[in-house]
Amino acid sequence: MARQPSGAHTSAVWTLPNIISMVRLAGVPLFLWLVIGPEADVWALVVLMVSGFSDWLDGYLARKLDQTSKLGEILDPVADRLYILAAVVGLLYRDIIPWWVAIILPARDAFLWCLVPFLRTRGYSALPVHYLGKAATAALLYAFPLLFLGDGEGPVATLSLVFGWAFAIWGMGLYWWAGLLYAWQVRLLMADRGRRAPSLSEP
Repeated sequence: MARQPSGAHTSAVWTLPNIISMVRLAGVPLFLWLVIGPEADVWALVVLMVSGFSDWLDGYLARKLDQTSKLGEILDPVADRLYILAAVVGLLYRDIIPWWVAIILPARDAFLWCLVPFLRTRGYSALPVHYLGKAATAALLYAFPLLFLGDGEGPVATLSLVFGWAFAIWGMGLYWWAGLLYAWQVRLLMADRGRRAPSLSEP
């Protein structure tokens, strides 16, 4: 989830929080390979858990070390979305989810990408992540491991599948609700003609 800036933003690239975010991004292809190659679900879940912990860690360090940056604000949501996309691709490849689920989630991100040119006109690269978006991402990141665990037999697999779909349905609903709120924020931003992103050189 995206870190919340508490102070001034920097243009620095090689900060510790940004390096952690880059390492998390590098784990996306590894996660996808584990899921669709050897189908090593346990190791794939370990990668997902490490990713989740690093997601919290980079935000904590950014605030603690006062190293919030524009790049960090972009890397965090990009990493979240790539993990979601990789999990969706893996679940579809394994026939665990139907095709419409594999369309509805990336469709929301495609919808938001269409709003980026409007943000650019005001100097913004992305909108700050709000708590509804965080809740949606968290629900989906709970759902995907459970759905993978549900791809088997026995009571544990059955329970995992039930809870996985419960989180997935809530997650998909919140994901789109958050997307519509982002679109509303963009509309308000465009209506306020005097509002622009602050310069990095500003205090």
